[in-house]
Amino acid sequence: MGAHHGPDDPHRHTHAGDALRIGIGGPVGSGKTELVGALCRAFAEELEMVVVTNDVFTMEDAAILERKAVIPVERIAGVQTGCCPHTAIRDDISENLDVVERLEAKFKPDLVLLESGGDNLTATFSKALVDLQLFVIDVAGGDKVPRKGGPGITTSDLLVINKTDLAPLVHADLDVMRRDADEKRGDLPTAFISLTEDPLATDIATWIRQQLGEWDPGAHHEH
Repeated sequence: MGAHHGPDDPHRHTHAGDALRIGIGGPVGSGKTELVGALCRAFAEELEMVVVTNDVFTMEDAAILERKAVIPVERIAGVQTGCCPHTAIRDDISENLDVVERLEAKFKPDLVLLESGGDNLTATFSKALVDLQLFVIDVAGGDKVPRKGGPGITTSDLLVINKTDLAPLVHADLDVMRRDADEKRGDLPTAFISLTEDPLATDIATWIRQQLGEWDPGAHHEH
């Protein structure tokens, strides 16, 4: 599973609360917002959650989640970055950090999901903002995407390959994608999902439960 960074890691954020923060990145159209919605449904009766979405010029992703009514609207916050998506999650994280900390102080959640605006394969989250990172790609981009590499593919704690139900329609070979992902990622896990077939994203929810079970926020309070 995704590696946790130890208490001596100077790049980890200071925890004001006990929430596990998970960043969800990936290209435009890969299914990040749908995955966030699925996880909100999966954990509705189980966890206290808040969600932060990033869009460059709109609040569209936050509005989509509000319309889906998967989580109370006051627990959703949209950030209009006005810049390249990766800048707001990696380089100048101040606006995202302010929003996350405000939601944590108000709701004392178990889990924070922070969705990046659609970005390319180089997108990563600052470790001062999140604890774990998911990177979402989809089969419609072609089965060559995993072997293209990039930090999103190679270093994310969990790589999510979405829309597997479309593979026959776009002539994507899932076995090739699995082989290439394994080659690029080593021991880091990859999950293949179809939110059409599994609207609760069962495998991703199970992985998050495992991470929560191993999560020790106390180890990070002093840094």
